[in-house]
Amino acid sequence: MNFKFLYILFFLLFANATAQNFDMVYIQSGGTVKPIPAYTREGILYFSIRDFAEALNINYFFNEKNGKFELKFNNYLLKVTSKNPYLVITERVSGSQWIFQLPTSSYYLKQLIFVPLKYIIGPVAKAYGREIIFAQPNKLIIGGKIIGDKQWFTHSTEYKKTGAFDVTGIMISEKANGTLIKIQTSKRIPSYYSSFKDGILTLIFRKVNADVSRINRDHLNGLIKKIETKNIGPDTEFKIVVGKGYSTYEVMNVEGSNDIIVTIHNKIFTNFENELKTQKKWGFDVIVIDPGHGGKDPGAIGIGKVKEKDINLSVALKLGKLIEKNMKDVKVVYTRKTDKFVDLYKRGKIANEKDGKLFISIHCNSTKKKPTDVNGIEVYLLRPGRTSEAITIAERENSVIEYEDDPARYKKLTDENFILVSMAHSAYMKYSETFADLLNNEFKHNTKLKARGVKQAGFYVLVGASMPNVLIETGFISNKKDAIFLKSHNGQKQLAEAIFDAIKSYRKFYEKEMEAEL
Repeated sequence: MNFKFLYILFFLLFANATAQNFDMVYIQSGGTVKPIPAYTREGILYFSIRDFAEALNINYFFNEKNGKFELKFNNYLLKVTSKNPYLVITERVSGSQWIFQLPTSSYYLKQLIFVPLKYIIGPVAKAYGREIIFAQPNKLIIGGKIIGDKQWFTHSTEYKKTGAFDVTGIMISEKANGTLIKIQTSKRIPSYYSSFKDGILTLIFRKVNADVSRINRDHLNGLIKKIETKNIGPDTEFKIVVGKGYSTYEVMNVEGSNDIIVTIHNKIFTNFENELKTQKKWGFDVIVIDPGHGGKDPGAIGIGKVKEKDINLSVALKLGKLIEKNMKDVKVVYTRKTDKFVDLYKRGKIANEKDGKLFISIHCNSTKKKPTDVNGIEVYLLRPGRTSEAITIAERENSVIEYEDDPARYKKLTDENFILVSMAHSAYMKYSETFADLLNNEFKHNTKLKARGVKQAGFYVLVGASMPNVLIETGFISNKKDAIFLKSHNGQKQLAEAIFDAIKSYRKFYEKEMEAEL
């Protein structure tokens, strides 16, 4: 099979996948170069792990039903799971394991698992036992054998060691739902790897050295007991010893800063499923619908001076009627049913007081430029935004606090605190993620608007709703076609029906999960 035929075959396979920007990655090993499927999502390049294995004649096992893929190397096994940020490397002889958390999850598309290239090739190189070099634009060069452990994470060009320290300090903040560590750096850290084993979280930061004397901590009294740091060649290794209250962790870059945030989450907020199992009212009996904005807050103003608040309310009421008509056993709760203003914090309070099992916040998107070519529907989860677009949208939606009597109540919800708040939602995040995926699928196949995918951002309105929740941006009222669709009765009806169909599918998933646990 020649190169030209492979390229044509790949193009035909993925021609209909409009949500991602599909591409190729080229694997160079010895004197041969082989193309494999890849795509770019939110600026990150992903490639097909199956095609990677086949290009290098690496044995593998793929469980399509469970979305699990295992590469079988001579000395190690490397397991990847779709929609999961964790990698597991197992040594064949001893059974020892290393668990790596990537900054982003893998994805399952067209019966293939796609993994983030720049984050995964280090662990793959370790398991393979050969150096893997990422050469721009989209080429992986398979090099010689790795000798010793110090090259486990080598995957790029040679690194230059500088005289000054890049990691200059550390700040530790104890919170109700965990501990926040801010690692202060003078330069952007291009890549990092993390793993947790035997009560120790290990972090390795590439191409930076730390001022160890200013970072190490001992005899700490909180969830974190000790922090040990050392410089290994051009890299820095952190070992964070945690106590028995440890539940989960996350590592991420701070938008607009060089700093790295590490959150060590405790077990206080991880009992969502356990509480549901012990409650008599675990059933799917209350849906809370939140039409964004209202009253003195018009929301975004679109083409033809259409107001976001009006569209939000109209779609919400149509959705509520569908639920009431077709799900007689489910109570619909609205945060507003008329054109009135409701504080953001009160919306989540209403949902909690009514014992909601699902919270749906309905909004419209917009851009500063009007008219705009940008169009389509987006579904958002509560997580710190990782793109400038997501941050901009969150800032616009959060600006409603200007209309409130006490905006100061939100001052503590900084970017860093949003990370901890969103981790408090981690107990039911898988439910939110499932519903978000179902919504995106319905929008993609059953509406005339473009489905732009599932994203994440720091929305105040989702913070207070202690249940699975999503925020829907139903379209861009700054786009002429979207605005016409959103203003029309048929367009609003189509949106409401798509959301309702996603609710029906989600309910089956939810009840199956609950029954399995009881």
